This record gives sequence, C-alpha cells and structure tokens, in this order.
Amino acid sequence: MSTAPNSAAPAASARPSVIQLAIKEKGALYAAYIPLFEQGGIFIPTSREYRLGDDVYVLLTLPEDPQRYPVAGKVAWITPERAAGNRAPGVGIRFPSDEKSRQLKAKIEEMLAGAANSDRPTQTI
Repeated sequence: MSTAPNSAAPAASARPSVIQLAIKEKGALYAAYIPLFEQGGIFIPTSREYRLGDDVYVLLTLPEDPQRYPVAGKVAWITPERAAGNRAPGVGIRFPSDEKSRQLKAKIEEMLAGAANSDRPTQTI
C-alpha cells in the first residue's frame, strides 16, 4: 500500500496581508488604477513577494477624499524587482465582484474622467 500525500488536504490558510494605500494625487491614481480588470483594480508598489491569487486586504484612500475604502481583493498582477521599463515592483489587486467594489470603481473612474485612454504611462501597462 502506498502512502502518497493526500492532495485533498487543505493547506494552512494564511491570513490575508493588510495594506494601507493613500493616493494623494490624481496623477498617481491614474498610474495605479487598473481598468483592465472587470471590477477594477489598483497597483500597490511593494517589494514584498506575493503569488497570483493571494488574498490582500487593502485600505485605500483616494485623492481629496478622507474616507478609507476597504477592499478584500486578490493579487492578479505582479511586477517583479528590476522589471523592464524601470517600473516599480509591486502587485495589482483585483477588486472583488460586489456592490461596494462597483461603487469604488465608479468613483475612481469619475475622478479620472478625461484621463482614461491617455497615452501617459501607468504602473501596469
């Protein structure tokens, strides 16, 4: 009888990272926002290592808005150290598919109205 490891055993569930991100200027918001994700997303500069799919809890503050927006997202983009184009290392967090995230996406896109589809570089593409 073989004693192969049980692949169905649950992995130890790590608690999600908690990151506070305060974006103070619209230009920085433009560079960090990821409209390619269906529900929206945000790039967070960090040298900490993450894997795609990791859970991340973000407390996001937007320019000229004192409110902090809690986002229970997932890592969906990774820019490694020494990436091409001198891009900052970090992770792109995909917003979850819920009403609060839809409202946050709409708020960000309203703040960036006129800047979308610009030729200005961003942190991701």
